[in-house]
Amino acid sequence: AKAGGIAPLVALARGGTDGQKEQAAGAMRNLAGNADNQVAIAKAGGIAPLVALARDGSDLQKEYAAAAMRNLAGNADNQVAIAKAGGIAPLVALARDGTDGQKEEAAGALRNLGCRKSMFGWKIPRYLSR
Repeated sequence: AKAGGIAPLVALARGGTDGQKEQAAGAMRNLAGNADNQVAIAKAGGIAPLVALARDGSDLQKEYAAAAMRNLAGNADNQVAIAKAGGIAPLVALARDGTDGQKEEAAGALRNLGCRKSMFGWKIPRYLSR
């Protein structure tokens, strides 16, 4: 990441081929396990393309994007940014109707965002729903 690799990954996630989007989302998932990279990915504009992939991508793109958001949500500022970018709805949809892998990653992202699952659905924290 310090070598400048995050911006090209964000660009690929936004406008690459299907394979490039998949690999970029997977790379951001891995990089976002590090606190400094969580900040760098957000600063590079990486949250919006991940939300778009979670909503409209292929099955694997959706899974990797949800996993990347799970890791990015370890940062409080990113939690708000994910919510503001419209990330909650696609994560809830994946947790409800996705593949097994998508369900697992989306549920982890929602957990890290502070959401709780109840018998009535997902409860979103007030600070994320503004």
